[in-house]
Amino acid sequence: MPELRNFTLNFGPQHPAAHGVLRMVLELDGEVVMRADPHIGLLHRATEKLAENKTWIQSVPYMDRLDYMSMMCNEHAYCMAIERLLQIEVPIRAQYIRVMFDEITRILNHLLWVGCHGLDVGAMTMVLYAFREREDLVDCYEAVSGARMHAAYYRPGGVYRDLPDSMPQYRESKWHSATQVKALNEVRSGSLLDFLEDFVNRFPKLLDEYETLLTDNRIWKQRLVDVGIVSPERALQRGFTGPMLRGSGIAWDLRKKQPYEVYDRVDFDIPVGVNGDSYDRYLVRMEEMRQANRIVKQCIDWLRQNPGPVISDNHKVAPPSREAMKSNMEELIHHFKLCTEGIHVPAGEVYSAVEHPKGEFGIYLVSDGANKPYRLKIRAPGYVHLSAMNEMVCGHMLADVVTIIGSQDVVFGEIDR
Repeated sequence: MPELRNFTLNFGPQHPAAHGVLRMVLELDGEVVMRADPHIGLLHRATEKLAENKTWIQSVPYMDRLDYMSMMCNEHAYCMAIERLLQIEVPIRAQYIRVMFDEITRILNHLLWVGCHGLDVGAMTMVLYAFREREDLVDCYEAVSGARMHAAYYRPGGVYRDLPDSMPQYRESKWHSATQVKALNEVRSGSLLDFLEDFVNRFPKLLDEYETLLTDNRIWKQRLVDVGIVSPERALQRGFTGPMLRGSGIAWDLRKKQPYEVYDRVDFDIPVGVNGDSYDRYLVRMEEMRQANRIVKQCIDWLRQNPGPVISDNHKVAPPSREAMKSNMEELIHHFKLCTEGIHVPAGEVYSAVEHPKGEFGIYLVSDGANKPYRLKIRAPGYVHLSAMNEMVCGHMLADVVTIIGSQDVVFGEIDR
């Protein structure tokens, strides 16, 4: 009788379902996974080390490149850590803008996740639907910062600038006739808030379309139900956060449990799962998009009625206006010092965390009083979730590995930081 033995398979890093550059060594018994060993480091970008050689503000764009699907949420944790060391107050309007863009970022992240997760398990149409809505929100990023993805819009002390009064317009071209351009620009004729208001009013109906496609779809449920089950106790022991923890039935959300900015002033619910499987994690993220939409709507209403400053008036932290800088010697000196030396942050250490779309994203900062961080440590949610991969896939089939990676929603910028 021939000797039976397991064989080893390399999953990734080129595999399209590896979500970046994950190399996973799988030990298989036929098609059943006996062991999974994730190998990371193929994208190593040394963000934590680079930050030690940059001024405090120069590291803001590095944050965008960590989880490059949740750009402004990464910036938020970093800016909050600096603000806590500086002990400065962020203007209330800037806090509302930050919360609004955090939730826009949450929707952006989950739209890309549901599109790619659908692709991973064979639902081609989903990614076309999700990217249609992503495009509108990415336009909002571009309107406030000039960049579609890596915004660098949050700054220590507030945000870079106030919300614009106009949106970028489509122009006539060989792809778009004058009639098409007129129709496309109809919702762009007002301010950013007008454009966003139109989006939040139609988004729930679009979410219903996604759910019609997936939620009760027989194939979708066969691929997700009872796959990658994590019990509530094990999820806590493993350090899960975000939808991975809430999918296992634990209602932990930093926006409710440790409110920051103005999350204690907005009304929303925390969705939780029951079984802790991939299907529950899908349902949790779909409901999170609805709740994020609710929060954005409340922020729009408040921002319409309450004008005001959007960045601190402490010119040792935030630059003065161009007008003041060109007409006042003291302001010119502040501007020059900020541009050459940057902010000097008092000595101390701080940990700041936000409820990132993927879980708890934390920044631990140590300052020695200089114009650069002495030490920066990033607590990336994806890194923790990936560490449970072996436990989650053992006993499942090879095809289920793709489903479990997708349900974890890993992005390698933050894992190989």
